[in-house]
Amino acid sequence: MKVLEASIKKLDAFFNPQSVAIVGATKKISKAGHVIFKNFVENKRRGVFKGEVYPVNPHEDYILGFPCYPTLTKIPGEVELVVIVVPANVVPEIMKDAAAKKVKAVVIISSGFGEVGNQELEREVVNIARNAGIRILGPNCLGVYDSKTGVDMLFLPETKILTTGEEVVATPRPMMGKIAVVTQSGAFGVSALDYLAGRQMGVSKFVSFGNKSDVDEAEMLNYLLYDEATKVILLYVEDVKNGRAFIETASKVTCKKPIIAIKAGKTEAGARAAASHTGAIAGSDHVYAAAFAQAGILRVRDMEEFFDAAKALAMQPPAAGKNVAIITDAGGPGIMAADECELQGMVVKKLSEKTLQKFEKLKEEGKIPKFAATHNPVDLTGSVTSEMYELAAELVFQDPEIHGVLLLGLHHTPALQEDYIDRVAAVANKYNKPIVACDIGETEMALHVRSRFDKLGIPAYASPEDAARAMAALVRYGSYLKKKGAYEEYMRGFLKEKRKSLLK
Repeated sequence: MKVLEASIKKLDAFFNPQSVAIVGATKKISKAGHVIFKNFVENKRRGVFKGEVYPVNPHEDYILGFPCYPTLTKIPGEVELVVIVVPANVVPEIMKDAAAKKVKAVVIISSGFGEVGNQELEREVVNIARNAGIRILGPNCLGVYDSKTGVDMLFLPETKILTTGEEVVATPRPMMGKIAVVTQSGAFGVSALDYLAGRQMGVSKFVSFGNKSDVDEAEMLNYLLYDEATKVILLYVEDVKNGRAFIETASKVTCKKPIIAIKAGKTEAGARAAASHTGAIAGSDHVYAAAFAQAGILRVRDMEEFFDAAKALAMQPPAAGKNVAIITDAGGPGIMAADECELQGMVVKKLSEKTLQKFEKLKEEGKIPKFAATHNPVDLTGSVTSEMYELAAELVFQDPEIHGVLLLGLHHTPALQEDYIDRVAAVANKYNKPIVACDIGETEMALHVRSRFDKLGIPAYASPEDAARAMAALVRYGSYLKKKGAYEEYMRGFLKEKRKSLLK
């Protein structure tokens, strides 16, 4: 355990350093070194980043009001973390200075190493680091973004000026949240942050590996296992270098936190692109599929499913089984949802006799339409009201044979008011079963409905298929936890967190 703690403590320097030096900091605003240094300065001024910040550049005296040092060794105080943004051929010299300065961790943003065939230079840098006990992230990476500590190495400015002179948000930083993004591709990672920020989904940590010359996925997953801010891990990989360590670590992590993965380089063309991108050796896709399944990693096929699954697992508990009930006010989308559920391996079974009798009673009392279909999907028809959704949700959640609920609340029907969202959420909060929602459309009302569901902790989607695939992630993860005997413990932790958030 002592060894484990030491390795975790070392990796902590990447996310929560007491001091950071940016080698290659500059006044030239179009340069990566300027953007990264400015990120730290702004976060320090806002009181988010609490450590010391040192610019290193032999050609400058001051940058953004901070005294600039010609080399790392000239900095008077201790330096825990170094971010390197200089040409590749200069990096070994910087590493020697970092070793002399007893630095804990180095992030090499610079490219021009193994990914372009310059393996010798990469080996030289790694050897210097190993001999000095320094951990490296990169090279050829975007580094780290931590929403809590203010560490921000993204060299992409938050805003850009259009040719019209208008300033627009270009690379937004997401708010604090439960999702960690771990990626081999920096560009994909930044696109992920943009997507998550735009969808109001929070991020705990972002890590870009690039060439993975030292720290790799297995170590980072192990670190995130002990990170209290992270509840769900999104993983983009092109190759895994140490397969055994990866599977062992991932198997430990997935019993506590879901890992959702995209494996790029599935085809011959994709594998060729990966090799020139991060020097990745892609390997057989079937081998990766088997390894991911063994380790309990939820593999998804595309970007949309990647984020949809993350949203569902961050907001809802995993399902205890694969029986799903669908409640809808629109027949067609209800059928589409049922089709996708079955295609994803879930069961849209007829509701229990007891539940069906309760629905019949509601019909007799005039509380739901006499012509409503109630076998599953439950179609409340275009005559639906907020109260009908509330009553139907209560009955379906009560059914012991149902493990998850998919609710299609198409807002277009005339009698339906938006208060149905709060009513359904109040019902769902009484049960430990997952629920996902769908409202089709891209105009104001649809966006409002989905946003309101999200705010109440019910993940909402724009199509029945997306909602069904999100539920499938909850079912698959629940099935894995049950197989591992970890379901009850995971649920205890999840419900404890949920109670805390409801009290806020």
